[in-house]
Amino acid sequence: MPMPVESIKRKVIQQLSTIYQDVVLEQSLDDIADALIDKMQISSKSNVPKPFTNHWSEADVVLITYGDSIVAPDKTPLQTLKKFLDSHVKNTINSVHILPFFPFSSDDGFAVIDYSTVNESLGTWQDITEVSRQYRLMSDLVINHCSSRSFWFDNFIKGEGIGHDFFFTATPEDDLSQVVRPRTSPLLKETLTGQGKKFVWCTFSHDQVDFDFRNPEVLKAFIVIIRQYLDNGVKIFRFDAIAFLWKVVGSKSINLPQTHEIVRLLRTLIEVAEPQAIIITETNIPNTQNLTYFGNANEAHGIYNFSLPPLLLNTLLTGNCLYLKRWLMSMPPSQDGTMYFNFIASHDGIGLRPAEGLLSETELDSLIHTIENFGGKISWRSSDNGEQKAYEMNIALYDALQGTIDGIDQWNFERFICAHAIMFALEGVPGIYIHSLLGTKNDYKKLSNTHHNRSINRHCWQEETLANALANKDLHHSKVLTSLQSLLNIRIKQPAFHPNATQFTLHLGLQLFGFWRQSQNKKQSIFCISNISNKPVLLPLSELNLIITESWLEIISGIKISSLNQDLMLSPYQTVWISNQLPPHSA
Repeated sequence: MPMPVESIKRKVIQQLSTIYQDVVLEQSLDDIADALIDKMQISSKSNVPKPFTNHWSEADVVLITYGDSIVAPDKTPLQTLKKFLDSHVKNTINSVHILPFFPFSSDDGFAVIDYSTVNESLGTWQDITEVSRQYRLMSDLVINHCSSRSFWFDNFIKGEGIGHDFFFTATPEDDLSQVVRPRTSPLLKETLTGQGKKFVWCTFSHDQVDFDFRNPEVLKAFIVIIRQYLDNGVKIFRFDAIAFLWKVVGSKSINLPQTHEIVRLLRTLIEVAEPQAIIITETNIPNTQNLTYFGNANEAHGIYNFSLPPLLLNTLLTGNCLYLKRWLMSMPPSQDGTMYFNFIASHDGIGLRPAEGLLSETELDSLIHTIENFGGKISWRSSDNGEQKAYEMNIALYDALQGTIDGIDQWNFERFICAHAIMFALEGVPGIYIHSLLGTKNDYKKLSNTHHNRSINRHCWQEETLANALANKDLHHSKVLTSLQSLLNIRIKQPAFHPNATQFTLHLGLQLFGFWRQSQNKKQSIFCISNISNKPVLLPLSELNLIITESWLEIISGIKISSLNQDLMLSPYQTVWISNQLPPHSA
Protein backbone atom coordinates (compact mmCIF):
# COMPACT_ATOMS: atom_id res chain seq x y z
CA MET A 1 0.00 0.00 0.00
CA PRO A 2 1.47 3.40 -0.96
CA MET A 3 2.31 5.71 1.91
CA PRO A 4 1.50 9.44 1.61
CA VAL A 5 4.69 11.47 1.45
CA GLU A 6 3.26 13.92 3.98
CA SER A 7 2.93 11.09 6.50
CA ILE A 8 6.56 10.11 5.96
CA LYS A 9 7.61 13.74 6.22
CA ARG A 10 5.83 14.21 9.57
CA LYS A 11 7.67 11.22 10.99
CA VAL A 12 11.01 12.40 9.63
CA ILE A 13 10.49 15.89 11.09
CA GLN A 14 9.68 14.39 14.47
CA GLN A 15 12.88 12.34 14.37
CA LEU A 16 14.94 15.32 13.23
CA SER A 17 13.56 17.43 16.07
CA THR A 18 14.85 14.83 18.55
CA ILE A 19 18.27 14.64 16.90
CA TYR A 20 18.82 18.38 16.61
CA GLN A 21 17.04 19.62 19.72
CA ASP A 22 20.30 21.01 21.16
CA VAL A 23 21.73 22.23 17.85
CA VAL A 24 21.27 25.69 16.33
CA LEU A 25 20.37 25.09 12.68
CA GLU A 26 20.65 27.42 9.71
CA GLN A 27 17.76 25.69 7.92
CA SER A 28 14.34 24.54 9.02
CA LEU A 29 13.50 20.96 9.90
CA ASP A 30 10.87 21.12 7.18
CA ASP A 31 13.53 21.88 4.56
CA ILE A 32 15.88 19.20 5.88
CA ALA A 33 13.09 16.61 5.77
CA ASP A 34 12.22 17.59 2.18
CA ALA A 35 15.86 17.21 1.16
CA LEU A 36 16.20 13.78 2.78
CA ILE A 37 13.01 12.47 1.20
CA ASP A 38 14.03 13.85 -2.19
CA LYS A 39 17.55 12.37 -2.05
CA MET A 40 16.15 8.97 -1.04
CA GLN A 41 13.77 9.25 -4.03
CA ILE A 42 10.71 8.59 -1.90
CA SER A 43 7.44 9.37 -3.66
CA SER A 44 3.73 8.80 -3.33
CA LYS A 45 4.37 5.37 -4.89
CA SER A 46 6.61 4.29 -2.00
CA ASN A 47 5.24 1.53 0.19
CA VAL A 48 4.19 1.49 3.81
CA PRO A 49 6.60 -0.80 5.69
CA LYS A 50 4.76 -3.43 7.69
CA PRO A 51 6.04 -3.38 11.29
CA PHE A 52 7.31 -6.51 13.06
CA THR A 53 7.96 -8.27 9.75
CA ASN A 54 10.73 -10.87 9.53
CA HIS A 55 12.67 -10.37 6.30
CA TRP A 56 14.63 -13.57 6.96
CA SER A 57 14.17 -17.30 7.50
CA GLU A 58 16.07 -20.46 8.38
CA ALA A 59 17.37 -20.46 4.79
CA ASP A 60 19.44 -17.32 5.36
CA VAL A 61 23.19 -17.71 5.85
CA VAL A 62 25.68 -14.87 5.28
CA LEU A 63 29.24 -15.36 4.04
CA ILE A 64 31.57 -12.60 5.29
CA THR A 65 34.46 -11.83 2.95
CA TYR A 66 36.74 -9.17 1.56
CA GLY A 67 36.40 -8.50 -2.14
CA ASP A 68 39.93 -9.82 -2.63
CA SER A 69 39.98 -12.79 -0.24
CA ILE A 70 40.54 -14.91 -3.38
CA VAL A 71 42.43 -13.56 -6.39
CA ALA A 72 43.36 -14.85 -9.84
CA PRO A 73 45.55 -13.33 -12.56
CA ASP A 74 42.90 -13.36 -15.30
CA LYS A 75 39.88 -11.86 -13.49
CA THR A 76 39.05 -9.01 -11.15
CA PRO A 77 38.90 -10.14 -7.49
CA LEU A 78 35.13 -9.54 -7.40
CA GLN A 79 34.71 -11.80 -10.44
CA THR A 80 36.93 -14.40 -8.77
CA LEU A 81 34.81 -14.17 -5.64
CA LYS A 82 31.62 -14.63 -7.68
CA LYS A 83 33.16 -17.73 -9.31
CA PHE A 84 33.97 -19.17 -5.88
CA LEU A 85 30.46 -18.47 -4.62
CA ASP A 86 28.88 -20.12 -7.64
CA SER A 87 31.21 -23.12 -7.49
CA HIS A 88 31.15 -23.84 -3.78
CA VAL A 89 28.29 -22.23 -1.84
CA LYS A 90 25.40 -21.14 -4.06
CA ASN A 91 23.05 -23.94 -2.92
CA THR A 92 23.86 -23.43 0.77
CA ILE A 93 24.71 -19.78 1.40
CA ASN A 94 22.28 -17.22 -0.02
CA SER A 95 23.80 -13.96 1.25
CA VAL A 96 27.25 -12.39 1.07
CA HIS A 97 28.75 -9.55 3.04
CA ILE A 98 31.48 -7.97 0.92
CA LEU A 99 33.56 -5.88 3.30
CA PRO A 100 34.32 -2.27 2.18
CA PHE A 101 34.94 -2.36 -1.55
CA PHE A 102 35.65 1.35 -2.00
CA PRO A 103 38.93 3.24 -2.52
CA PHE A 104 40.60 3.48 0.89
CA SER A 105 43.80 4.64 2.55
CA SER A 106 44.10 2.31 5.57
CA ASP A 107 42.40 -0.20 7.88
CA ASP A 108 41.72 -2.63 5.01
CA GLY A 109 38.87 -0.57 3.63
CA PHE A 110 37.46 1.18 6.69
CA ALA A 111 39.16 4.49 5.89
CA VAL A 112 37.04 5.30 2.84
CA ILE A 113 38.37 7.82 0.32
CA ASP A 114 35.35 7.79 -2.00
CA TYR A 115 31.98 6.23 -1.08
CA SER A 116 30.60 6.47 -4.61
CA THR A 117 33.07 4.29 -6.51
CA VAL A 118 34.32 0.72 -6.34
CA ASN A 119 38.03 0.26 -5.70
CA GLU A 120 39.37 -0.33 -9.21
CA SER A 121 41.75 -2.99 -7.88
CA LEU A 122 38.65 -5.06 -6.97
CA GLY A 123 36.39 -4.42 -9.96
CA THR A 124 33.39 -2.26 -10.84
CA TRP A 125 29.83 -1.55 -9.77
CA GLN A 126 28.81 -4.03 -12.45
CA ASP A 127 30.75 -6.75 -10.59
CA ILE A 128 28.94 -5.78 -7.39
CA THR A 129 25.51 -5.89 -9.00
CA GLU A 130 26.35 -9.26 -10.59
CA VAL A 131 26.82 -10.66 -7.09
CA SER A 132 23.61 -9.00 -5.90
CA ARG A 133 21.56 -10.68 -8.64
CA GLN A 134 22.15 -14.13 -7.15
CA TYR A 135 22.99 -13.41 -3.52
CA ARG A 136 21.48 -11.10 -0.95
CA LEU A 137 24.17 -8.44 -0.76
CA MET A 138 25.35 -6.92 2.51
CA SER A 139 27.51 -3.80 2.47
CA ASP A 140 29.20 -1.63 5.05
CA LEU A 141 28.04 1.91 5.61
CA VAL A 142 31.20 3.38 7.12
CA ILE A 143 29.28 6.22 8.65
CA ASN A 144 31.32 7.38 11.67
CA HIS A 145 34.44 8.46 9.81
CA CYS A 146 36.20 8.60 6.45
CA SER A 147 39.77 8.78 5.19
CA SER A 148 41.92 11.83 5.86
CA ARG A 149 42.77 11.58 2.14
CA SER A 150 39.16 11.99 1.03
CA PHE A 151 37.92 14.83 -1.15
CA TRP A 152 35.76 15.99 1.73
CA PHE A 153 38.69 16.25 4.14
CA ASP A 154 40.78 18.02 1.49
CA ASN A 155 38.05 20.67 1.41
CA PHE A 156 38.07 20.78 5.21
CA ILE A 157 41.76 21.63 5.05
CA LYS A 158 41.13 24.26 2.35
CA GLY A 159 38.22 25.66 4.34
CA GLU A 160 35.85 25.69 1.38
CA GLY A 161 33.72 23.40 -0.78
CA ILE A 162 31.66 20.29 0.04
CA GLY A 163 33.03 18.74 3.20
CA HIS A 164 34.66 21.85 4.63
CA ASP A 165 32.27 21.65 7.60
CA PHE A 166 31.75 17.86 7.76
CA PHE A 167 34.20 16.99 10.54
CA PHE A 168 34.02 17.09 14.33
CA THR A 169 36.59 19.22 16.11
CA ALA A 170 37.46 19.88 19.73
CA THR A 171 40.39 21.49 21.53
CA PRO A 172 43.11 20.03 23.76
CA GLU A 173 41.67 22.15 26.56
CA ASP A 174 38.28 20.40 26.37
CA ASP A 175 37.37 17.80 28.98
CA LEU A 176 37.80 14.59 26.97
CA SER A 177 38.59 12.37 29.94
CA GLN A 178 35.33 10.41 29.75
CA VAL A 179 35.51 9.54 26.05
CA VAL A 180 35.20 5.79 25.44
CA ARG A 181 37.02 4.44 22.42
CA PRO A 182 38.73 1.23 21.32
CA ARG A 183 42.19 2.66 20.68
CA THR A 184 45.16 4.02 22.62
CA SER A 185 46.23 6.61 20.00
CA PRO A 186 45.65 10.34 20.71
CA LEU A 187 42.00 11.28 20.15
CA LEU A 188 42.66 14.61 18.43
CA LYS A 189 44.53 15.12 15.16
CA GLU A 190 46.17 18.54 14.84
CA THR A 191 45.40 19.87 11.35
CA LEU A 192 46.40 23.11 9.64
CA THR A 193 43.48 24.47 7.63
CA GLY A 194 42.63 27.58 5.64
CA GLN A 195 40.87 28.77 8.78
CA GLY A 196 43.77 28.11 11.11
CA LYS A 197 44.83 25.20 13.31
CA LYS A 198 42.08 22.72 14.15
CA PHE A 199 41.95 19.54 16.19
CA VAL A 200 39.94 16.82 14.45
CA TRP A 201 38.26 14.04 16.44
CA CYS A 202 39.57 10.57 15.48
CA THR A 203 37.89 7.71 17.33
CA PHE A 204 40.01 5.06 15.60
CA SER A 205 43.14 6.41 13.90
CA HIS A 206 44.46 9.71 12.60
CA ASP A 207 43.73 8.50 9.08
CA GLN A 208 40.06 8.01 10.06
CA VAL A 209 38.55 11.43 10.68
CA ASP A 210 35.15 11.55 12.39
CA PHE A 211 32.09 13.21 10.89
CA ASP A 212 30.10 15.91 12.66
CA PHE A 213 26.44 14.89 12.36
CA ARG A 214 25.39 18.12 14.06
CA ASN A 215 25.65 19.43 10.49
CA PRO A 216 22.57 18.18 8.55
CA GLU A 217 24.60 18.33 5.33
CA VAL A 218 26.51 15.25 6.55
CA LEU A 219 23.23 13.40 6.98
CA LYS A 220 22.11 14.44 3.50
CA ALA A 221 25.39 13.23 2.01
CA PHE A 222 24.90 9.79 3.54
CA ILE A 223 21.34 9.54 2.27
CA VAL A 224 22.74 9.99 -1.26
CA ILE A 225 25.26 7.21 -0.54
CA ILE A 226 22.56 4.87 0.81
CA ARG A 227 20.39 5.50 -2.25
CA GLN A 228 23.29 4.61 -4.54
CA TYR A 229 23.92 1.36 -2.63
CA LEU A 230 20.25 0.41 -2.90
CA ASP A 231 20.35 1.10 -6.65
CA ASN A 232 23.33 -1.26 -6.97
CA GLY A 233 21.64 -4.17 -5.22
CA VAL A 234 22.55 -3.75 -1.55
CA LYS A 235 19.82 -5.23 0.65
CA ILE A 236 21.59 -5.41 4.04
CA PHE A 237 23.36 -2.40 5.56
CA ARG A 238 26.03 -2.94 8.20
CA PHE A 239 26.28 0.31 10.16
CA ASP A 240 29.97 0.31 11.01
CA ALA A 241 31.09 1.75 14.38
CA ILE A 242 27.66 3.35 14.76
CA ALA A 243 27.87 3.63 18.56
CA PHE A 244 30.42 6.47 18.29
CA LEU A 245 28.45 8.57 15.78
CA TRP A 246 27.29 11.50 17.93
CA LYS A 247 29.86 13.31 20.07
CA VAL A 248 29.37 15.66 23.00
CA VAL A 249 32.44 17.18 24.64
CA GLY A 250 32.45 16.29 28.33
CA SER A 251 30.57 13.01 27.80
CA LYS A 252 31.55 9.42 26.99
CA SER A 253 30.50 10.11 23.37
CA ILE A 254 29.23 6.58 22.88
CA ASN A 255 25.63 5.30 22.61
CA LEU A 256 24.22 8.80 22.93
CA PRO A 257 20.44 9.30 22.42
CA GLN A 258 21.05 11.20 19.18
CA THR A 259 22.91 8.20 17.76
CA HIS A 260 19.93 5.92 18.44
CA GLU A 261 17.56 8.45 16.87
CA ILE A 262 19.72 8.70 13.75
CA VAL A 263 19.53 4.91 13.37
CA ARG A 264 15.74 5.15 13.68
CA LEU A 265 15.63 7.96 11.10
CA LEU A 266 17.78 6.02 8.63
CA ARG A 267 15.53 3.00 9.11
CA THR A 268 12.46 5.13 8.38
CA LEU A 269 13.94 6.33 5.11
CA ILE A 270 15.50 3.02 4.03
CA GLU A 271 12.50 0.79 4.59
CA VAL A 272 10.12 3.15 2.82
CA ALA A 273 12.51 3.27 -0.15
CA GLU A 274 13.11 -0.51 -0.11
CA PRO A 275 10.83 -2.57 2.16
CA GLN A 276 13.05 -5.66 1.94
CA ALA A 277 16.22 -3.85 3.03
CA ILE A 278 17.48 -4.35 6.57
CA ILE A 279 19.92 -2.64 8.95
CA ILE A 280 22.42 -4.46 11.18
CA THR A 281 24.30 -2.37 13.73
CA GLU A 282 27.96 -3.15 14.43
CA THR A 283 28.42 -2.20 18.08
CA ASN A 284 31.39 -3.96 19.67
CA ILE A 285 30.41 -2.96 23.20
CA PRO A 286 29.19 -4.64 26.42
CA ASN A 287 26.18 -6.90 25.90
CA THR A 288 23.52 -4.82 27.69
CA GLN A 289 24.47 -1.73 25.65
CA ASN A 290 24.43 -3.73 22.43
CA LEU A 291 20.86 -4.89 23.04
CA THR A 292 19.59 -1.29 23.15
CA TYR A 293 20.10 -0.98 19.39
CA PHE A 294 16.96 -3.04 18.80
CA GLY A 295 14.97 -0.10 20.18
CA ASN A 296 11.32 -1.13 20.20
CA ALA A 297 11.74 -3.07 16.94
CA ASN A 298 12.05 0.37 15.31
CA GLU A 299 15.83 0.76 15.26
CA ALA A 300 18.21 -1.94 13.96
CA HIS A 301 16.61 -5.00 12.42
CA GLY A 302 19.62 -6.99 13.57
CA ILE A 303 22.49 -6.62 16.01
CA TYR A 304 25.82 -8.39 15.95
CA ASN A 305 25.86 -10.96 18.75
CA PHE A 306 29.27 -9.80 19.93
CA SER A 307 29.30 -11.74 23.20
CA LEU A 308 29.05 -15.10 21.42
CA PRO A 309 32.63 -15.34 20.04
CA PRO A 310 34.56 -14.84 23.31
CA LEU A 311 32.08 -16.88 25.37
CA LEU A 312 32.01 -19.81 22.95
CA LEU A 313 35.79 -19.74 22.61
CA ASN A 314 36.14 -19.73 26.40
CA THR A 315 33.73 -22.68 26.62
CA LEU A 316 35.66 -24.83 24.16
CA LEU A 317 39.07 -23.95 25.57
CA THR A 318 38.05 -24.70 29.17
CA GLY A 319 35.64 -27.59 28.57
CA ASN A 320 33.13 -25.79 30.80
CA CYS A 321 29.94 -24.17 29.48
CA LEU A 322 28.91 -22.38 32.70
CA TYR A 323 29.46 -18.82 31.42
CA LEU A 324 28.02 -19.48 27.98
CA LYS A 325 24.94 -21.09 29.50
CA ARG A 326 24.39 -18.22 31.95
CA TRP A 327 24.60 -15.71 29.11
CA LEU A 328 22.23 -17.66 26.85
CA MET A 329 19.66 -17.88 29.65
CA SER A 330 19.83 -14.11 30.15
CA MET A 331 19.40 -13.14 26.50
CA PRO A 332 15.95 -11.82 25.59
CA PRO A 333 14.28 -13.53 22.64
CA SER A 334 14.28 -11.33 19.55
CA GLN A 335 10.76 -10.15 18.87
CA ASP A 336 9.35 -10.34 15.35
CA GLY A 337 11.00 -7.77 13.13
CA THR A 338 14.35 -8.14 14.89
CA MET A 339 17.05 -10.80 14.88
CA TYR A 340 20.48 -11.61 16.23
CA PHE A 341 23.34 -11.78 13.75
CA ASN A 342 25.48 -14.63 15.03
CA PHE A 343 29.14 -15.02 14.19
CA ILE A 344 32.24 -16.48 15.83
CA ALA A 345 34.91 -15.13 13.48
CA SER A 346 35.21 -12.11 11.25
CA HIS A 347 37.72 -9.78 9.61
CA ASP A 348 38.23 -8.18 13.02
CA GLY A 349 39.53 -9.87 16.13
CA ILE A 350 37.53 -11.57 18.86
CA GLY A 351 36.30 -8.63 20.92
CA LEU A 352 36.68 -8.73 24.69
CA ARG A 353 34.53 -5.74 25.66
CA PRO A 354 31.36 -7.79 24.98
CA ALA A 355 32.62 -10.32 27.54
CA GLU A 356 32.89 -7.69 30.28
CA GLY A 357 30.60 -8.62 33.15
CA LEU A 358 30.13 -12.09 31.64
CA LEU A 359 33.61 -13.57 32.16
CA SER A 360 35.63 -12.96 35.31
CA GLU A 361 39.02 -11.27 35.11
CA THR A 362 40.62 -14.64 35.85
CA GLU A 363 38.76 -16.28 32.95
CA LEU A 364 39.70 -13.41 30.63
CA ASP A 365 43.37 -13.57 31.62
CA SER A 366 43.44 -17.32 31.02
CA LEU A 367 41.74 -16.88 27.64
CA ILE A 368 44.20 -14.20 26.55
CA HIS A 369 47.19 -16.25 27.70
CA THR A 370 45.95 -19.33 25.81
CA ILE A 371 45.40 -17.37 22.57
CA GLU A 372 48.89 -15.90 22.83
CA ASN A 373 50.27 -19.43 23.26
CA PHE A 374 48.44 -20.43 20.06
CA GLY A 375 50.21 -17.68 18.08
CA GLY A 376 47.57 -14.98 18.42
CA LYS A 377 48.08 -11.29 19.10
CA ILE A 378 46.31 -8.96 21.54
CA SER A 379 45.13 -5.44 20.69
CA TRP A 380 44.70 -2.89 23.45
CA ARG A 381 42.56 0.09 24.39
CA SER A 382 42.65 2.74 27.11
CA SER A 383 40.26 2.10 30.01
CA ASP A 384 38.28 4.77 31.88
CA ASN A 385 41.15 5.27 34.34
CA GLY A 386 43.78 5.51 31.61
CA GLU A 387 45.13 1.98 31.98
CA GLN A 388 45.56 -0.28 28.97
CA LYS A 389 43.07 -3.14 28.71
CA ALA A 390 42.86 -5.97 26.20
CA TYR A 391 40.36 -4.96 23.52
CA GLU A 392 40.44 -7.92 21.15
CA MET A 393 42.29 -11.13 20.35
CA ASN A 394 43.65 -11.43 16.83
CA ILE A 395 43.92 -14.98 15.55
CA ALA A 396 42.47 -17.25 12.86
CA LEU A 397 39.64 -19.24 14.43
CA TYR A 398 41.09 -22.58 13.30
CA ASP A 399 44.30 -21.80 15.21
CA ALA A 400 42.35 -20.43 18.19
CA LEU A 401 40.76 -23.86 18.61
CA GLN A 402 43.89 -25.99 18.21
CA GLY A 403 43.84 -26.99 21.86
CA THR A 404 42.56 -26.11 25.32
CA ILE A 405 43.92 -24.04 28.19
CA ASP A 406 46.14 -27.06 28.88
CA GLY A 407 47.80 -26.83 25.47
CA ILE A 408 47.60 -28.10 21.90
CA ASP A 409 45.94 -31.47 21.37
CA GLN A 410 44.57 -33.72 18.59
CA TRP A 411 41.01 -32.32 18.55
CA ASN A 412 41.55 -29.13 16.48
CA PHE A 413 39.19 -30.10 13.63
CA GLU A 414 36.46 -31.54 15.87
CA ARG A 415 36.53 -28.54 18.19
CA PHE A 416 36.32 -26.15 15.22
CA ILE A 417 33.30 -27.94 13.71
CA CYS A 418 31.65 -28.07 17.14
CA ALA A 419 31.93 -24.29 17.45
CA HIS A 420 30.12 -23.83 14.15
CA ALA A 421 27.48 -26.48 14.89
CA ILE A 422 26.56 -24.51 18.01
CA MET A 423 26.50 -21.18 16.16
CA PHE A 424 24.46 -22.52 13.24
CA ALA A 425 21.72 -23.76 15.58
CA LEU A 426 21.36 -20.70 17.82
CA GLU A 427 18.49 -18.22 17.54
CA GLY A 428 19.47 -15.73 14.85
CA VAL A 429 20.98 -15.53 11.37
CA PRO A 430 24.45 -17.13 11.09
CA GLY A 431 27.34 -15.28 9.50
CA ILE A 432 30.41 -17.32 8.56
CA TYR A 433 33.77 -15.77 7.73
CA ILE A 434 35.27 -17.06 4.49
CA HIS A 435 38.49 -18.01 6.30
CA SER A 436 36.48 -20.18 8.67
CA LEU A 437 34.71 -21.82 5.74
CA LEU A 438 38.13 -22.62 4.27
CA GLY A 439 39.93 -23.44 7.52
CA THR A 440 42.53 -20.74 6.86
CA LYS A 441 45.29 -20.53 9.47
CA ASN A 442 47.23 -17.57 10.86
CA ASP A 443 48.88 -15.44 8.17
CA TYR A 444 52.18 -14.49 9.80
CA LYS A 445 53.65 -13.21 6.51
CA LYS A 446 50.89 -10.63 6.08
CA LEU A 447 51.19 -9.70 9.76
CA SER A 448 54.93 -9.04 9.38
CA ASN A 449 54.32 -6.96 6.25
CA THR A 450 51.61 -4.74 7.71
CA HIS A 451 52.47 -4.79 11.44
CA HIS A 452 48.69 -4.66 12.05
CA ASN A 453 47.44 -7.41 14.35
CA ARG A 454 44.19 -7.89 12.42
CA SER A 455 46.16 -8.90 9.30
CA ILE A 456 46.80 -12.28 10.90
CA ASN A 457 43.22 -13.28 9.99
CA ARG A 458 42.91 -11.48 6.63
CA HIS A 459 44.67 -13.90 4.32
CA CYS A 460 44.45 -13.50 0.54
CA TRP A 461 44.21 -16.82 -1.29
CA GLN A 462 45.51 -17.27 -4.80
CA GLU A 463 42.72 -19.07 -6.66
CA GLU A 464 45.04 -21.83 -7.90
CA THR A 465 46.61 -22.33 -4.47
CA LEU A 466 43.16 -22.58 -2.91
CA ALA A 467 42.01 -25.08 -5.54
CA ASN A 468 45.06 -27.24 -4.83
CA ALA A 469 44.52 -26.99 -1.08
CA LEU A 470 40.87 -28.04 -1.40
CA ALA A 471 41.88 -30.94 -3.68
CA ASN A 472 44.55 -32.23 -1.26
CA LYS A 473 42.90 -34.79 1.03
CA ASP A 474 45.89 -34.67 3.37
CA LEU A 475 45.05 -31.06 4.27
CA HIS A 476 42.16 -30.01 6.48
CA HIS A 477 40.72 -27.33 4.16
CA SER A 478 38.48 -29.63 2.09
CA LYS A 479 37.32 -31.48 5.19
CA VAL A 480 36.36 -28.19 6.86
CA LEU A 481 34.49 -26.89 3.80
CA THR A 482 32.64 -30.18 3.29
CA SER A 483 31.70 -30.53 6.97
CA LEU A 484 30.44 -26.96 7.33
CA GLN A 485 28.51 -27.22 4.07
CA SER A 486 26.91 -30.43 5.30
CA LEU A 487 25.77 -28.79 8.55
CA LEU A 488 24.43 -25.75 6.70
CA ASN A 489 22.56 -27.92 4.20
CA ILE A 490 20.75 -29.48 7.15
CA ARG A 491 20.20 -26.18 8.95
CA ILE A 492 18.53 -24.34 6.07
CA LYS A 493 15.78 -26.98 5.81
CA GLN A 494 14.65 -26.89 9.48
CA PRO A 495 11.73 -24.61 10.48
CA ALA A 496 12.93 -24.88 14.10
CA PHE A 497 16.09 -23.03 13.03
CA HIS A 498 14.15 -19.95 11.91
CA PRO A 499 15.99 -16.93 13.40
CA ASN A 500 12.93 -16.11 15.53
CA ALA A 501 11.97 -19.66 16.52
CA THR A 502 11.70 -20.33 20.26
CA GLN A 503 14.86 -21.18 22.18
CA PHE A 504 15.23 -22.66 25.67
CA THR A 505 18.52 -23.40 27.44
CA LEU A 506 19.02 -26.98 28.63
CA HIS A 507 20.71 -27.99 31.90
CA LEU A 508 22.86 -31.02 31.23
CA GLY A 509 25.92 -30.34 33.37
CA LEU A 510 29.01 -28.34 32.48
CA GLN A 511 30.44 -30.56 29.73
CA LEU A 512 27.25 -30.73 27.64
CA PHE A 513 25.99 -27.46 26.21
CA GLY A 514 22.46 -27.66 24.91
CA PHE A 515 19.36 -25.76 23.92
CA TRP A 516 15.95 -26.57 22.52
CA ARG A 517 14.60 -24.86 19.39
CA GLN A 518 10.93 -25.00 18.46
CA SER A 519 9.46 -23.81 15.16
CA GLN A 520 7.07 -20.89 15.19
CA ASN A 521 4.14 -23.16 14.31
CA LYS A 522 5.15 -25.53 17.18
CA LYS A 523 5.37 -28.51 14.80
CA GLN A 524 9.13 -29.10 14.97
CA SER A 525 11.45 -29.35 17.96
CA ILE A 526 15.22 -29.77 17.73
CA PHE A 527 17.38 -30.49 20.76
CA CYS A 528 20.88 -29.19 20.01
CA ILE A 529 23.51 -30.70 22.31
CA SER A 530 27.29 -30.49 22.06
CA ASN A 531 30.01 -32.18 24.10
CA ILE A 532 32.29 -29.21 24.66
CA SER A 533 35.00 -31.27 26.36
CA ASN A 534 37.88 -33.46 25.17
CA LYS A 535 36.47 -36.56 26.91
CA PRO A 536 33.46 -38.72 25.95
CA VAL A 537 30.30 -37.70 27.82
CA LEU A 538 27.09 -39.68 28.34
CA LEU A 539 23.82 -38.02 27.31
CA PRO A 540 20.74 -39.69 28.87
CA LEU A 541 17.84 -38.99 26.51
CA SER A 542 15.51 -39.17 29.50
CA GLU A 543 16.90 -35.74 30.46
CA LEU A 544 15.31 -34.21 27.34
CA ASN A 545 11.68 -33.32 26.63
CA LEU A 546 11.28 -35.94 23.91
CA ILE A 547 7.52 -36.41 23.54
CA ILE A 548 6.66 -40.10 23.60
CA THR A 549 4.11 -39.90 20.78
CA GLU A 550 6.66 -38.51 18.31
CA SER A 551 9.35 -40.30 16.29
CA TRP A 552 12.83 -38.81 16.85
CA LEU A 553 15.86 -38.61 14.58
CA GLU A 554 19.41 -37.36 15.01
CA ILE A 555 19.49 -35.28 11.84
CA ILE A 556 23.27 -34.79 11.51
CA SER A 557 23.97 -38.52 11.32
CA GLY A 558 20.50 -39.55 10.13
CA ILE A 559 20.25 -42.16 12.90
CA LYS A 560 16.79 -42.85 14.31
CA ILE A 561 16.26 -42.76 18.07
CA SER A 562 15.00 -46.25 18.95
CA SER A 563 14.21 -45.62 22.62
CA LEU A 564 13.62 -42.45 24.62
CA ASN A 565 15.30 -44.13 27.58
CA GLN A 566 18.57 -44.89 25.82
CA ASP A 567 21.85 -43.13 26.50
CA LEU A 568 23.98 -41.55 23.78
CA MET A 569 27.74 -41.47 24.22
CA LEU A 570 28.97 -38.23 22.69
CA SER A 571 32.56 -38.22 21.46
CA PRO A 572 34.78 -35.24 22.28
CA TYR A 573 33.26 -32.16 20.60
CA GLN A 574 30.44 -34.12 18.96
CA THR A 575 27.17 -32.30 18.31
CA VAL A 576 23.75 -33.90 17.94
CA TRP A 577 20.59 -32.28 16.58
CA ILE A 578 17.69 -34.44 17.74
CA SER A 579 14.46 -33.61 15.91
CA ASN A 580 10.98 -35.00 15.79
CA GLN A 581 10.30 -36.38 12.32
CA LEU A 582 8.03 -34.04 10.40
CA PRO A 583 5.47 -35.30 7.90
CA PRO A 584 6.08 -34.02 4.34
CA HIS A 585 5.13 -30.37 3.72
CA SER A 586 4.27 -29.78 7.39
CA ALA A 587 6.44 -26.68 7.65
